Parts: sequence; structure tokens; C-alpha cells
Amino acid sequence: FYIEHNRGHHVRVATAEDPASSRFGETFYEFLPRCVYGSIRSAWEIEKKRLEKQGKRVWSLDNDNLQAWGISVLLFGAMTAWLGIWALPFMLLQGAIGGSLLEVVNYLEHYGLLR
Repeated sequence: FYIEHNRGHHVRVATAEDPASSRFGETFYEFLPRCVYGSIRSAWEIEKKRLEKQGKRVWSLDNDNLQAWGISVLLFGAMTAWLGIWALPFMLLQGAIGGSLLEVVNYLEHYGLLR
């Protein structure tokens, strides 16, 4: 999230290139998948360009996306090991609800803005 938000969204906010800016007439249910997939794609491209400039490989521990995803997997794994497999669906649901709440705020804050 933070890569796309800080290095992508803040640069391209309210433009057609910004996946996190909702378009006029777009419903939240149209916006959500476009935003999520577009933000992941954008964050990957931003990191790829950053690492290429530094002469580093994309598939490495220097990739901030991979670090964040890895920490999430470790956290979910540790919580599942501690609480049992039955906790995993609750953590996934909590993640989906939290992400949806974040994006509904994003949708409302940027609805129909153009520059």
C-alpha cells in the first residue's frame, strides 16, 4: 500500500493514470477491483524501476513489496500456528474488511476529481 500511495497516488492523484482515484459515475463495486489490482500493478512497477536504477534485481529482499508481503505471510503463519487453523479465515476476513474500509474512504475522498 505505502509504495503505491506515496510514490504513485500522490504523484498521479485525480488523473486517469491513478488507480486509487474513483471516476465520476463509477460505483464502489466497479472501483474496488480496479483500485486493488491497479495499485498492486503500479506498486510493482514503481519498485521495479527503483531497483533497476540501483542495479538490483526485482526478485530480491531489496524489493519493498516482497518485504511487506513476506511479513504478512509470516504474521498470518505465526497467528495460525498459535491460534490454530480455524483462526486463518477470521484473519483473512478481517484483512478484507479492513482493506474495503480503507478503499471506501479512498473512493469517497477522490470521487469524480479530475485535473
